Amino acid sequence: MKDIKNWAWLLAFGSLWGIMEVIGGEAFFKNNVPHASVWLSAWAFFIMGVARGVVNKPGTSTAVGATAALFKLVNASPYYCHLLGIFFLGMVFDIAATLWMKSEKKYSLRTVLTGIVSAYGGYALFATVITYIIRYRPWVAGGTPKVLHHIFVGGSFAALAAVVLIPLGLMIGINSEAASDRSPRWATAGALVALVVLWTLGRIIG
Repeated sequence: MKDIKNWAWLLAFGSLWGIMEVIGGEAFFKNNVPHASVWLSAWAFFIMGVARGVVNKPGTSTAVGATAALFKLVNASPYYCHLLGIFFLGMVFDIAATLWMKSEKKYSLRTVLTGIVSAYGGYALFATVITYIIRYRPWVAGGTPKVLHHIFVGGSFAALAAVVLIPLGLMIGINSEAASDRSPRWATAGALVALVVLWTLGRIIG
């Protein structure tokens, strides 16, 4: 029962990240909001912090990121580079959290380090792969200056958000997990209902 509950919540968290990508991403990019990717990353870090507080195991954050990317793929007409950025952010956070947040229960220097490494690492991995390996035309045209701006400007703003929102999310997740353990069936049912509602909304607004 615990494994079913955990997977249900991880999928729900990924869908919460995904619906922000669908709704917020569309609004931000359509209206040319400055540093739109940073606002989306801030939400992602908060959601991954909560998810890690609920299920603090290697691979869980990658699963959350993959779910978010799938949600956007199914419910929007995304640029495929956005999907890659979502997945990479989840994967890099997963690696950092596995190294430094194995038994975290509160705000610490390790959670701060996780946030900083996740932000810069995720932004650097995405910019490098999309420009020099996939060679996506807009990024190739921007060249190294675009890559460096993405890493050191966008990544710095994302890191500031991460050092605040990851510990906050972690604390909320730990408290939520303690509450759900008292009523695991209701917690599982709640996660499944959230999944149905989020994917239904995604189809309606997508």
